[in-house]
Amino acid sequence: MSSKTNFKRIALVAVAALGLGVLSSAPSNAAFSGTAGSQLTITVTAGTGSLSGAASDSTTAGTVALTGLSLAASDSYTISSSKKSWPALTTGALTPNLLFMLKDTATSTGASFGKFTDSVTGVASFATTTMNLTTDSHTSVNAVAPASPSTYVNSSWYAFQESSTGTSRIAGTYVYTIIATPMHGAGSPGTAQTIDLTITVAAAAADSLVASSAFSTLFINPTSGTQADAAVSGLATASDTAKGYLNVTLRNASGTSGTAARESVTITTTIGTVGDGAVRGRSIVVKYNAAGVAYSIFSDGTAGNGTITVSTPSVTFATKTVSFYTAAAKTITATVAHPALKVGANSGAVRGVAVDANGTAWTGAAYIVASSAADALIAGSTTPVTCGDYDSTNARFNCPVTAIAAGTAKFKIIDAATVALATATSNEVTVTVSTAAVAKVAISFDKATYAPNERMRIYVTPQDASGNALPANTYTNLFATGGISANSGFSGSSDTTTPVSITTSAASSSVTGAKAGAAMYTVYAPAAGGTVTLTAIGGTSLPTAAQVAVTATATVTDSGAAALAAVTALATTVASLKTLITTLTNLVLKIQKKVKA
Repeated sequence: MSSKTNFKRIALVAVAALGLGVLSSAPSNAAFSGTAGSQLTITVTAGTGSLSGAASDSTTAGTVALTGLSLAASDSYTISSSKKSWPALTTGALTPNLLFMLKDTATSTGASFGKFTDSVTGVASFATTTMNLTTDSHTSVNAVAPASPSTYVNSSWYAFQESSTGTSRIAGTYVYTIIATPMHGAGSPGTAQTIDLTITVAAAAADSLVASSAFSTLFINPTSGTQADAAVSGLATASDTAKGYLNVTLRNASGTSGTAARESVTITTTIGTVGDGAVRGRSIVVKYNAAGVAYSIFSDGTAGNGTITVSTPSVTFATKTVSFYTAAAKTITATVAHPALKVGANSGAVRGVAVDANGTAWTGAAYIVASSAADALIAGSTTPVTCGDYDSTNARFNCPVTAIAAGTAKFKIIDAATVALATATSNEVTVTVSTAAVAKVAISFDKATYAPNERMRIYVTPQDASGNALPANTYTNLFATGGISANSGFSGSSDTTTPVSITTSAASSSVTGAKAGAAMYTVYAPAAGGTVTLTAIGGTSLPTAAQVAVTATATVTDSGAAALAAVTALATTVASLKTLITTLTNLVLKIQKKVKA
């Protein structure tokens, strides 16, 4: 251990009750000047401490400053401390004493401060290595006499909390009363001066109860505790059954592991009510006392779209929305999702979007039914079939159709389990059931022209003999070995186009680019301009006559050629302007000549 470390430890533990002797030749009954109780001026500044047993240092210590006029060589004062208040401590925690160390000898005047005296052993030493960090709580500092009486004494001291190896402190506020007592020789002490000094020990980051906006989360979801947003919608009729949940997790600034944050949660909703089992209302303040809490959302008879705000004293979350619909739908709009159905089950073949009288998404129980008995012979029956759960992600119903035979059939969607009870009925839609065999295959791009490196979509579409798309299916060996090849390499992370077997999609998607009845590859155009040609040969899934080459082409613009063309066009425009200016100039000159004549 270095001498510097030894000295620091000695200095920190050296003085819990300091005797500062200031000697003078003044009369024996003299003491510090001033009336009783005001012989010394004492001021303090607060400090901070640490939770660990390690000692504080001068950057965080509190300070004590004393000023007084000594009138006699035997005048002195003592400075000590008494613990006044502290946080409620757990077993094994430490209520540390306050130790003092001279802050700055350059600004401390009137005496030369000398040796430390160990109060336990009585041994005076400036740099002893035998001081005990646990027991040396009451030590003193002796002073060398000043050169003359009637001297102003200014002294400033660091005030540290005593360290104790292996014992933890408790976060909170520690208050110490500082006592400065004037003395005259060995006589009676004068009136002591007192002032309180505060040392604050901050909580560890992982134990902070303050919520951090960077790590705290709020999710609205039909399921309690789910850490993802999903639409919450329900029948507006008042109910004690939760329609959804606000899943709140408060974390402190230490990050995802810091779940100690505990703050009140304020929740306000414009429709319905929210609650935690003990409190319910449209605007509530509820407790948060766990690693995560799910607050329930209830309907109260009000229909419409509502906004929910959630905040704590430290965090304001983004608003969430909730929808409560009336018992009956007002309108239902049906569309065909699968242009070609197969015999058997076709999940999500028809889609329906329903709203109530307020224009709010109606998410009750929807049913699909064949329009007539003749339609039912092709697909489904005249008995309504449930569309299943509402698709909140896409804001629609996905209704199934079970096809019986090839042909076309008409369907509609209703808002009840029977046609007689329905209050809303959709438009009719026609579905086509196909049992045709694959007769040929086509390949195509989604556009005719692309920029260099632009995304390109390639569609593979199996067709019947009339060129119609077929129901979704997996086609083994639709292509010969090698699949689809291109005359130039694609860029970026392009899909591999060499598979010989493909699976087609049942429905189109504006999000993914999927196309009903086709398989899709996503590739990226070459960096250089030119014509991209795709080539594939039909495989053994096709009739022999169809096992021939099929192609598709697209153009990739040449950035250099485009720039040259732009420059050429600009030059042509400039030349035209020049000719026009010359013509106008000549015309003006001709007019000027006529005017002069």
